[in-house]
Amino acid sequence: MSHFGIYMHIPFCQKKCQYCDFISFDQCDETIQEKYVQAILEEIDDCEISKKVSTIYIGGGTPSILPAEAIAKLLEKLKQKFELEKDAEITIEVNPGTVDFEKLRQYKEIGINRLSIGLQAVQNRLLALLGRIHQFEDFENVYREARKAGFCNINVDLMLGLPTQTLEEIQESLQTIIALKPEHISLYSLILEEGTALEKLVSEDKLKMISEDLERKMYWETKKTLERNGYFHYEISNFAQEGFESKHNLACWKQEEYIGFGVAAHSYRDKKRFSNVTDLMEYSKDSKSSKVLEEKQSFEEQAKEYMMLGLRKIKGVSISEFEQKFQVHPLFYFRFEISKLEEEGLLEVDLDEIRLTKKGLDFANLVFEEFV
Repeated sequence: MSHFGIYMHIPFCQKKCQYCDFISFDQCDETIQEKYVQAILEEIDDCEISKKVSTIYIGGGTPSILPAEAIAKLLEKLKQKFELEKDAEITIEVNPGTVDFEKLRQYKEIGINRLSIGLQAVQNRLLALLGRIHQFEDFENVYREARKAGFCNINVDLMLGLPTQTLEEIQESLQTIIALKPEHISLYSLILEEGTALEKLVSEDKLKMISEDLERKMYWETKKTLERNGYFHYEISNFAQEGFESKHNLACWKQEEYIGFGVAAHSYRDKKRFSNVTDLMEYSKDSKSSKVLEEKQSFEEQAKEYMMLGLRKIKGVSISEFEQKFQVHPLFYFRFEISKLEEEGLLEVDLDEIRLTKKGLDFANLVFEEFV
């Protein structure tokens, strides 16, 4: 029996962050939330798949805004419907200001074994600029309570390249978080998404983005600092202590199958990509009819996507694994793309690996465009 992953989207937030363009909704009352949970339960019931579940990722939005009992009900339904692997990784995203010790204790009791805590920065001025609902002290409290509740696999999200952010501030954020010894750190460069509140402020010259040179300096300083402190850089934006890489994300980067439940959730099965409707009320009314076929991949599309996803990993794409999956040698199949990228100094081939160079990490999007 092969395995697959599950993603569950909880789109509710206490307040939408200034930089966020995800499908999420604030100021939704309990009735709307309860109808939504019921809709996910019905969507799970309607899913027929005979594979073991290796990972479950509950994301958002802010999943921790729901009562722990609602999360428990959703997890119990998944366990009834599917067979979970004994060491299945079960992650939930939490935000400071939405959880306390009792909720965290309940998470641990129902089988959640990994937390991803959204922090973004340790400076309260930057948290306010981003529109976060919490201060750094709230994060400290959640982290301390999570450890007390028994969690030994915690990710912390940080961001760099924020408007007005200084190199000293990102270094302070790193040193402060490293001292807490989380098992995993995700560090993302801010992408100014069209239509967000932050993009509007920048376009109106009310906020100024930092220079690209400074953003890149932050990235490389971050990489050196984290590696020096025992964090393995295994994907462009992700660092982990040994053995604590995100199984869910690694499976996605290896193009393994997953099912998405909830509004706007995506799925990948049988070389087909599906997405759920993005309208909250429409989904809640009829979740069983929510999946829409977006794409049936051709051989070329699947191979290109495999390369694009795999090159996100620092180790890159395994030549032998590609050949086993597609029955063709990648250095032959993509000979023009790889040759061009090697000449530009963005890609290198070393024994069994095709991976980004140091320059390629800075210009990863140019590499990915060759495989779109």
